[in-house]
Amino acid sequence: MKLLLLAVCFAPLAAFAAPTSVLRAGAAAVDITPTEFPMNMPGGFSANPASKAHDAFHARALVLDDGKTTLAMVVVDVLGAGPDVLNEAKAIAAEKTGMKPDKMLISSTHTHSGPSVNTRSEMAARYYKRFVEGIAESIIKAHAALQPALVGAAAHPLPDEVFNRRWYLKPGKMPLNPFGRLDAVKMNPGTDPNTIDHPAGPTDPDITILSVQDARRKPIAVYANYSLHYVGGAPEGEMSSDYFGEFARVMPSRVRGGENFVAMMSNGTSGDINNIPFGVTRPPREPFEQIRIVAQKAADTAWLAHRKIEKHRGDVALGMIQREITLKYRRPTEQDVAAAKAVLAVKDKEAAEKLPRLAKNYAGSVVSAAERKEDTVTVPLQAIRIGDFVVCGIPFETFVEIGLDLKKRSPFPQTMVVGLANGRHGYLPTLEQHKLGGYETWLGTNQVQEDTSVILTNNLLEMMAELKKAE
Repeated sequence: MKLLLLAVCFAPLAAFAAPTSVLRAGAAAVDITPTEFPMNMPGGFSANPASKAHDAFHARALVLDDGKTTLAMVVVDVLGAGPDVLNEAKAIAAEKTGMKPDKMLISSTHTHSGPSVNTRSEMAARYYKRFVEGIAESIIKAHAALQPALVGAAAHPLPDEVFNRRWYLKPGKMPLNPFGRLDAVKMNPGTDPNTIDHPAGPTDPDITILSVQDARRKPIAVYANYSLHYVGGAPEGEMSSDYFGEFARVMPSRVRGGENFVAMMSNGTSGDINNIPFGVTRPPREPFEQIRIVAQKAADTAWLAHRKIEKHRGDVALGMIQREITLKYRRPTEQDVAAAKAVLAVKDKEAAEKLPRLAKNYAGSVVSAAERKEDTVTVPLQAIRIGDFVVCGIPFETFVEIGLDLKKRSPFPQTMVVGLANGRHGYLPTLEQHKLGGYETWLGTNQVQEDTSVILTNNLLEMMAELKKAE
C-alpha cells in the first residue's frame, strides 16, 4: 500500500521531469570591436576610413555535441574573411578544444561598415590578431559551456525588406558597363519609374532559425538566417555591425533570453538581394534608423518562427560533411587583355573621364586575372545535419536562386543556406544570370568558372542525401 501511495505521490513529478537529452550545446559571444583608428572599411572601390565604431562587433559561436559529433557554427561581424584567416582561428580552437577544424562553420555577416582584416600596417596587424583570437575564443568558450540541450527549427517570412537588386531597364536606359559593352540587366538601377522596368530574379522572404534550449527549456541560443545583403545607412567615418549586430542585441527580449543567451544572424543567399525598394521612394532616415527597423522586424519574424516549433528535442543526431571542391579561375581572352591595357594606358584626365564608370578598376582586374599564376582554387563546401534540419555552407556571395533551389530539392523538411561560409571567393551567379551580365558577373567581381553554381549545388545535394541516409 505504501509503495502504491509513493508511486501516486511522485507521478506528477515524473510527468514534469526534464526530457532525456543526448544532445549538448553551448554558446558564447566575444567582443572583437576595433579600438584603434583610423581603419579602412573595405567593400568599395576607394579608401573609406573610419574614426570610430558606433556599435560593438562580435564573434558569436554555437557548439553542438551528440556524443559522436562535435561541431561549431560561428557568425562574425565582418565584410568577409578569407579561408586563410578563418583556418587560423579554427586551428587555435581545435588545439584548445579537441574539435576538428572541418567540423567548424565560420561565416561572415558582410557588413559594409566593418573593419579590414588585412595586415598592411602595424595597427592592422594588431587588429588581425584580435580578430582571429576572438573567433577562436568564441568557439572555446561555447565548447566549455556545453550542457544538456534541446533544439528546434522553423521559418517565417519577412518579404517586406528583401528586394532583388538586378533589373531590366526600359529601352535606351542601359549605360555601358566598365568594358564598354551593354548588359541585359543593371545592379542598383535607382528608383526612377521612367528608367527601371522589372527585376531580373526572385527573393527569398524566409527567416529561418535554429532555436537551442537547455534541459529546463531556457533559451541558450538562436541561430538565424536571412537572405538580405546588408542595410547600410551609417554616417561617414563610423563602423557598424549593421542589422546583424542589432538583431543580436534585440533578439534576447523576444525569447526572454538571459545574460548568457546568444543570438546571431547569418547572411543567407543574398548575392542579388538588398534593402532598396526599387520603384518606391522611401522616406528619409536618420543614421542607423533603417538598420534598427530591419533588425526589429527580423527579430519579430524570428519570434514568429520560434512559435511554430512544436517541440524542442534532445534526441537528435548530428552529422557534418565537408568537401573540398576544385574550381577553375576565369581567364580573359587576348582581346579582353588588350582592351584592358589600352584603358589603363589612358593618362589624360579629360579622356579618362569619358571612359565608362569603373573602367580602370575592371581593366586592372582583367590584367590581374590574366597574370594569375594559379589555374584553380579549392573551396570548402559544408553540410550540417541537426536532426531533421540541415545547414549548407557556401563560401561565396551566393545568388538567391541557388538558395531557393537547394531548399526546394533538399531531402530535409527544414533547410538553411549560409553564404560567405569559411571564406570569400566573390559572387556566385547562376548560369542563367551570367548570360544577363551585370556587376555580379563581371570578371573581377566573379572569379571562377561560370558553371560553378551547378557544380556546388550538385555536390551539396549529394552531401545532404548522404546525411539523410545516415539517419
